[in-house]
Amino acid sequence: MIRTLVSSAVAGLIGYGVTKAVLHSPLRTHRSTVRTNHAGRDVSLVEGPAVTAGLLAGSVLIEDPRQRAATLLATSISGALGAVDDFMESGSSKGLRGHLSALAHGEITTGAIKVTGIPVAAIIAAAVLGPESSRRRGLLDWVHPAEERSWWQAAVETVVTGGVIAGTANLFNLLDLRPGRALKAGLLVAGLMPHQRNVTCVPTAVVTGTSIAAWPDDLDGSVMLGDTGANALGAAIGTTLSANLTPRQRAVVLAVLVGLTLASEKVSFTTVIESTPGLREIDAFGRAVK
Repeated sequence: MIRTLVSSAVAGLIGYGVTKAVLHSPLRTHRSTVRTNHAGRDVSLVEGPAVTAGLLAGSVLIEDPRQRAATLLATSISGALGAVDDFMESGSSKGLRGHLSALAHGEITTGAIKVTGIPVAAIIAAAVLGPESSRRRGLLDWVHPAEERSWWQAAVETVVTGGVIAGTANLFNLLDLRPGRALKAGLLVAGLMPHQRNVTCVPTAVVTGTSIAAWPDDLDGSVMLGDTGANALGAAIGTTLSANLTPRQRAVVLAVLVGLTLASEKVSFTTVIESTPGLREIDAFGRAVK
């Protein structure tokens, strides 16, 4: 217990320190990182690399070797592919449907690379995480006892777990449309998910440390996560969530993620949040008025 608490504290401090260091590095004002946000202000994309670096540095201290490897893999690849879309963006397609439509017509955009590459990386991370991570009954154990689990049952569980990781990465990207929104969602999910000491303590501390480090500048609107930070944050949380839930719970979470992703193609999350009491106040909390 003491070892876990110490590891969590150190991991959180590492995440905080690395995020702050990158956030206030010369990269912040480099012309390649400056973009115009929804309000017409110049903002820096440095927060994405900063949060990704903080998450990776702190996640090195995750106790379980499989969970550590899966988290580092999912977070780094999701952040890297997000960076490709942030800093080398090509094509005018937007949203999941737009990127897939462009790909179907033979147009390979940076967005298409991201929406295909992240699920592949997520499934590999899920395979690394392994079905033993939950140490509970499997998704398909109602068909066969756990001890008789076949290769196809393990494959289904791996795909479902990969879907949770990729779906969470995508959801956080969809949320990163207003200052602080994705960070708040990350803190809420990390704080409210069921907790197993050896599974969630260190990852939650890392997410908390990096989020606190980025919080003032993000809420001020001077920097933004972009695809780099939002995808990395979502992948890290999705991996922790997957390691913490039973396979059946992962299936439920995946269904919710798929539903939200499909809904985002038709409905604006910002419109829903701003018209819903409670969500509106949480979303606006701490945000600088410009």
